[in-house]
Amino acid sequence: MSSTTSAIELEGSLWFQKSDSRFLGSDRIALLEKIDELGSISKAAKAVGISYKTAWQLVNTINNLSEKALVDRTTGGKDGGGTKLTHEGRKILRKYKVVEEEHRNFLYNLEQRLGNTEQLYQFFNRIAMKVSARNVFSGTITTIIQAPVNAEVTLTLKGGIPVTAIVTNGAIDKLGLKEGLSAYAIIKSSAVIIGNDIDISKVSTRNVLCGTVDKIIDGPVNAEVDLQIGGGNVITAIITHESTQKLKVKEGGKACAMFKASSVIIGIS
Repeated sequence: MSSTTSAIELEGSLWFQKSDSRFLGSDRIALLEKIDELGSISKAAKAVGISYKTAWQLVNTINNLSEKALVDRTTGGKDGGGTKLTHEGRKILRKYKVVEEEHRNFLYNLEQRLGNTEQLYQFFNRIAMKVSARNVFSGTITTIIQAPVNAEVTLTLKGGIPVTAIVTNGAIDKLGLKEGLSAYAIIKSSAVIIGNDIDISKVSTRNVLCGTVDKIIDGPVNAEVDLQIGGGNVITAIITHESTQKLKVKEGGKACAMFKASSVIIGIS
């Protein structure tokens, strides 16, 4: 669509956003549509022009940030086993199409009323804050225990999974954290330790989340391990290739993800 008095085109990118994390946009919707059509993450990734690894990471992010899982996967080889959209996933696709259509109509009508669209163009394309950490989970603050300097904040994810963070009292005040507030737990994959046969009473790490190994992307030096921890949540860890061999970590096997409370960042919308 072209402006009547400017060479700048009026464009807009439609995203569903949670906190500082972009949740669903046209590229991720396209991936979900191809997964629904082809029943395979690897085939869907190829169809939309992204790598298999990137597609897995996007699916994990989408499932972690959604109230209910949008993609249902069963592990099984490079084709991702059986992969399909859940009922919630198909419902989100339908709703996105409605919003997308209204968004197009909005831009068209706005263009007809504006003479110079440059400022609006800049508005739609302004830089948004992004989070580089692999693991971003949404939940509700259930407990805050304050000490003289720091506070212990427990966030309950969907499925009743608890994640505990240590933050300063200044952060509590600045963010307005309180029990019952929706918030986000952000953990770098490099801060997550993978173990098995863990006796929780004998480790000092505050967060120990056990589950099933969903996916391993191995390399000559490091490996990415995706662990299903319940409630549709997947946590990713970066460990050495040697560790995967020593621990005998394998897809479908049991393992635990461990990380310090000080490694958890709390964010809010």
